[in-house]
Amino acid sequence: MRLHNQRIIVTGGGSGFGKAMSQRFAEEGARLLLADFSAERGMAVVEEIRRAGGEAHFCQIDVAQADQVKAMVAQAVTLWGGLDVMVNNAGYTHATMPLDAVSEADYDRVFAVNVKSIYLSSREVVPLFRAQGEGVILNTASTAGLRPRPNLAWYNASKGAVITLTKSMAIELAPAKVRVNCLCPVVANTPMLGDFIGDHARNTPETRAAMVAGIPLGRLTEPQDVANAALYLVSDEAQFITGVALEVDGGRCIS
Repeated sequence: MRLHNQRIIVTGGGSGFGKAMSQRFAEEGARLLLADFSAERGMAVVEEIRRAGGEAHFCQIDVAQADQVKAMVAQAVTLWGGLDVMVNNAGYTHATMPLDAVSEADYDRVFAVNVKSIYLSSREVVPLFRAQGEGVILNTASTAGLRPRPNLAWYNASKGAVITLTKSMAIELAPAKVRVNCLCPVVANTPMLGDFIGDHARNTPETRAAMVAGIPLGRLTEPQDVANAALYLVSDEAQFITGVALEVDGGRCIS
């Protein structure tokens, strides 16, 4: 198994990319602490993993709250005596709209969930990884940070920050043998797709077809695409890879 006994936290693990990553990691022998804002969704995934014979635990969390992030990492250490991989996957977006129409509350939440959460988790796991002599951090960014779409300005900016942060962390933490990479999926078949589109009246086959039209391989990202890429980056197969923003986008960034 590619992740035998690896101790992994996945935030936003109750749906979408986080759910697929958690399930894929468990299939490869990892021990999971699945963290999510929704206890219902998170526990459902935990139970699925357990029924399949895997080890999974749940932590309900708002990743933008320092005390809750601290408790999450402490829970992992209590469970396993340490941690091998931190996956910062939880995400939030404002609906597609002109940049000057986004509310201050939505702006603040976008940066709190997408960027501040990585700061908060790093404060807890980096000292742990330094003490252990190794560790892996994987962040979920987006093609939005590489090739922005109009009317998603603040979401685009937050994901651009995640990409730059990933590279900054990678170069700083390399001497401590801590690898840091990020994934850049294109728009995907996840619950967040409806959040991007916003108005239910615009959530039509025509709208989705327009999104697909800009992707050379002709479809949206599926959660399993991201889970497979994540599996590689957190595994020992990628032990000489750090500071990479891996595009999982069907060619979107080169079209």
